[in-house]
Amino acid sequence: WEEVSGYDENLNTIRTYQVCNVFEPSQNNWLLTTFIDRRGAQRIYVEIRFTVRDCSSIPNVPGSCKETFNLYYYETDSVIATKGTAFWMEAPYLKVDTIAADESFSQVDFGGRLMKVNTEVRSFGPLSKNGFYLAFQDYGACMSLLSVRVFFKKCPSVVQNFAIFPETMTGAESTSLVIARGICIPNSEEVDVPIKLYCNGDGEWMVPIGSCTCKAGFEPDNGNVCRGSHPLLTISKRQT
Repeated sequence: WEEVSGYDENLNTIRTYQVCNVFEPSQNNWLLTTFIDRRGAQRIYVEIRFTVRDCSSIPNVPGSCKETFNLYYYETDSVIATKGTAFWMEAPYLKVDTIAADESFSQVDFGGRLMKVNTEVRSFGPLSKNGFYLAFQDYGACMSLLSVRVFFKKCPSVVQNFAIFPETMTGAESTSLVIARGICIPNSEEVDVPIKLYCNGDGEWMVPIGSCTCKAGFEPDNGNVCRGSHPLLTISKRQT
């Protein structure tokens, strides 16, 4: 892999990582990120933007030419010196997926500056250590990595049913439901069962259970505030 200047789909100049050793057999080229702190997330998402050259458009290319690459991750509690050969050969990488291009470009496309950019999103987990490295393995493609975005999903803090629910990370699996306990807003109290919401894998709240209600002497305002009620008539005893 080498860092070079290239173009995105809008012909803006960008820095990319590129590899194209298609005429040499038995390729095994690795590109590694710096250490990435997981920040409490149990599941991580990776968005990859890349271009791949169509093998059939390369004259006299051997059968070893590929149009795919592999994505791996390596979980660790601390930053590791990655320049030594031992790390590349011995680190227990876990494979996320083999990434294939939906669209590839030919020499004619490239000469005409018609770049066909692919965007793929993958996720992995559960994670338990402080952070991780991502690794990209080329084994015979002619391709460029334009950008890599790493992110996690969470449910935002919200006020619902007169209760406050804190910001909550999604679970370890895309289908996980994470329970969040609610705290009744000021001047309200729980009714019957403890109030809770479920945070799903897409970072959305769902399945509300229970509720809070305004205490005696207070009334709801806009569905998320309990204000003191104003009496219409006050009777007091007058001394003579």
